[in-house]
Amino acid sequence: MPANSLQEKKAFRANAMLIGERIDLRTLENLDKLASAPYTAGLRNGGIAVLFRYGAIVFFDSSSIEQADFLAMLQPMIVKPFTNPEKENVEISINSEGREGMEGNTVFLENACIERLQLVAEILGKSVALAQYESNLRDIFDRIEPIAANLEYKSRIGRHGKDVLRHIGSVLLSEHRMVGRIQVTEKPELIWNRPELERLFLRLEDEFEIKDRHEALERKLHLITRTAETVHNLLQEGRSLRVEWYIVILIVMEIFLTLYELFIIGH
Repeated sequence: MPANSLQEKKAFRANAMLIGERIDLRTLENLDKLASAPYTAGLRNGGIAVLFRYGAIVFFDSSSIEQADFLAMLQPMIVKPFTNPEKENVEISINSEGREGMEGNTVFLENACIERLQLVAEILGKSVALAQYESNLRDIFDRIEPIAANLEYKSRIGRHGKDVLRHIGSVLLSEHRMVGRIQVTEKPELIWNRPELERLFLRLEDEFEIKDRHEALERKLHLITRTAETVHNLLQEGRSLRVEWYIVILIVMEIFLTLYELFIIGH
């Protein structure tokens, strides 16, 4: 299916952003739907928007005003919208004679068919999503650092340890859900219908380091999970130790009371 007026253009821009944790695509109505998997809609001025249920949207050949209007219309379908969404922009250049791929900040395509633009959108969507998770993990590491410092220098977790753990737990749960929703390591469904586009997909995937970033993200998630489990175990051990001390104190008090009754009151 043609990409509206984009088929006639030789160059335009792609703008990707992660607008929330999820977009409820089932409730989308009154859009000029051009294709599905991923959901692709035509815009008023001839551009297109590609939407992903994990919260990413990629605009092709659209003005900032047109994007703002589209996002405002989309607002009721966005689950947990982000205040400062991650963004990424690339230039698209159409050249039927050249090699498809990316050079600098420009993606070169043989033509502007819907499938090729969807493929570019798949990569850009994953890229902004990974950027969001990378930012979130940096925040978690900043929160873990004071706990580690307390353990190293004071041999204790600190009075805010439990609150930090609760925050880390909720963020980790959210991260695991979102990473699973993106399906970073899986090939797009359209590759199975258009296998000749696989080479372009692999080139773009390599250029944006999608797999490498995903693997690094998984390692960091695993490290944070282990750290949180270690701190949780220390908190549990500390609580158990306090209970044991309370029992010892009660036993000692009971012994003193018994001795008091025997030797003081008894005489």
